[in-house]
Amino acid sequence: MTVFDWLEGVPIPEGQRPFDIVEVRFKRNRKGYYRIGQGRRVQTGDVAVVDANPGEDLGVVSLTGELVRAQMKAKGVKDTHEIKKVIRKAEMEDINTWQEVRNREQDTLTRARGIIADHKLEMKLGDVEYQGDGTKCTFYYTAEQRVDFRELVKALAGAFKVRVEMRQIGARQESARIGGIGVCGRELCCSTWLTDFRSVSTGAARYQQLSLNPQKLAGQCGKLKCCLNFELDQYKEAVAQFPPPSTKLMTRKGKAGHFKTDIFGGRMWFQYFDDPTASPIPIDLEDVRHIMEMNARGEKPDDLQGYAIAEEAAPEDALYGDVVGQDDVGRFDSQGRNRGRGRGRKRGRSKGGATNQAQAAPASGGGNSGSSGKRRKKRRRGRGNDKGSNA
Repeated sequence: MTVFDWLEGVPIPEGQRPFDIVEVRFKRNRKGYYRIGQGRRVQTGDVAVVDANPGEDLGVVSLTGELVRAQMKAKGVKDTHEIKKVIRKAEMEDINTWQEVRNREQDTLTRARGIIADHKLEMKLGDVEYQGDGTKCTFYYTAEQRVDFRELVKALAGAFKVRVEMRQIGARQESARIGGIGVCGRELCCSTWLTDFRSVSTGAARYQQLSLNPQKLAGQCGKLKCCLNFELDQYKEAVAQFPPPSTKLMTRKGKAGHFKTDIFGGRMWFQYFDDPTASPIPIDLEDVRHIMEMNARGEKPDDLQGYAIAEEAAPEDALYGDVVGQDDVGRFDSQGRNRGRGRGRKRGRSKGGATNQAQAAPASGGGNSGSSGKRRKKRRRGRGNDKGSNA
């Protein structure tokens, strides 16, 4: 919702006066247009006190000059005497009061939701906005049906000691005020730059060959995503060049029906009715038209396999290669642990064998023990030679 004044620094032609209306931005995406009095001058970024009738409100000047005239024309705002005025530039006292009431908004939102629950009203309170002077509070809510909140207004006015204004908004406006992150990973379009909410239908998803799954097509607001309309015109132009989905191709092998379409790839998939378990056959758009012309003349091709597009294998250079070896699942296996355990076992066995030999030495004679040790060494050497020769 930010704007860039690309006319800043450009001098005004001689004989023309600067446009005396400025654009003021308030909380979230709310903006208004206010007239500057004679002899008063404000710049982009100034905090201004404007007439709220009754009371005063504070906002930041977001745009000045001739671009304000273009913005008013685009949004249908007429330059009449009904446009309110900028009273003065905000002083430090005004800004401190403004910050105090802004800090009370979260606590007011929590308490107001509790009061709504006590009144058992079928409504959802989404946001709260205090006026700059703290004398008025606007409650933004959504509701599917008409709500009688006369008693609720009295309860809210008594609890917060301010004038209360209840304003009903739609689900898309609620998401725009609250904000969030979409499935694309970016901030919601409605809370950043999208100002008009056009109707979105499931026909947009059908044109783009998307799955009609409500959970995938719905945005944060629970309605169909606004971005479904962004590329709809390009898809409509591309789909107009393709045969309708009800197209049937007649071959000597049997009749084939449309399965899916790759719009920007220029190909269509067809599947035989007699063999539904077989995989669909991709055919180029020109070949599809050629087969349709043959069928119109009463001719039939032998099979669709002769027109099938061979899937190109990706070159080896383009494939991903794990050069470093970090993607190996077994890189965290206990290979080093097994080595350590084996060493410990061997050490334990050797220690145990040494102690056993030491303990068994006094029981047997000295000569026999020495000869038995030499025989064991010869046997070990013989086994090692056999292993080496086998290897």
